[in-house]
Amino acid sequence: MTDNVRDPLEALSDALVERVRRAQPLVARIEVEGRSMRSGTLWRKDVVVAAEQAFADVEEAKVVLGDGSSFAAHLAGRDPGTNVVALKLDGAPEPAPLAAGEPHPGAAAAGVSVRLGVIHSVGPAWHSRAGGRIDRRIVLDMTMSGREEGGPVLDAGGGLLGISTLGPRRRVLVIPTTTVEGVLEPLLTTGRVERGWLGLALQPVLVPEAMQAEADKSRGLMIMGVAKDGPAAQAGVLAGDILVTIGGEGVSRPANVAQRLGPEAIGQPIELRLLRAGKILSLMATVAARPSG
Repeated sequence: MTDNVRDPLEALSDALVERVRRAQPLVARIEVEGRSMRSGTLWRKDVVVAAEQAFADVEEAKVVLGDGSSFAAHLAGRDPGTNVVALKLDGAPEPAPLAAGEPHPGAAAAGVSVRLGVIHSVGPAWHSRAGGRIDRRIVLDMTMSGREEGGPVLDAGGGLLGISTLGPRRRVLVIPTTTVEGVLEPLLTTGRVERGWLGLALQPVLVPEAMQAEADKSRGLMIMGVAKDGPAAQAGVLAGDILVTIGGEGVSRPANVAQRLGPEAIGQPIELRLLRAGKILSLMATVAARPSG
């Protein structure tokens, strides 16, 4: 009697080959003169996206796609907040559409160099240190080299989860598809994503014990510097003040402030509650767009 049961390892191998075949047209090799090769993802016709942190000061590049075709490319825009850089190509094809994937802890995921890993965890939206909002925190249980950063990440069903990036301690993260889509239009039209700015240099500190009860906070942010003519300076903030709340929310890390300064905050008033010379004071600042550079 013939055994018709297929070997599960063979089936897995065949499934991986098929996933790689479908992803191959999305994979881009980005070459910048005098630098190591980096990876990217053909996101739409004439547009490649990659991890912004891997491309310091790039203006021109050569992009080689999975079929071997090559194209001249130039920087269209970059957003350190979400770690997305967009390159505009001269005449690249429209990529085959892939459905957006849905991450689930424990599910398999594959990266640009056919690295197979497991989705370690999926968390809610979070803010980067540069103030960008990342729609989901997707952590992969796999390793990846710097050359592979920025390539497409697919789920087990072949759906596009986003692009890969290296986080703290070289942990592999995914910049979700929705995050890339959310910043791509402003990058292509204006070259940047505008975010709010107060003009403050901040350092976490303990609130003086004698003031903790009145401030209703044990931690805050020392104002180490105030940009001349910036929103905070115009509101009357001084170096040496301790910021304890912004918009009514407590702050203990600079990222807490960045979270309140998204694109929607530009032009809006916001309350800054501070400690100065042993007293509590409240100042109103109008959020401005962060200066370029």
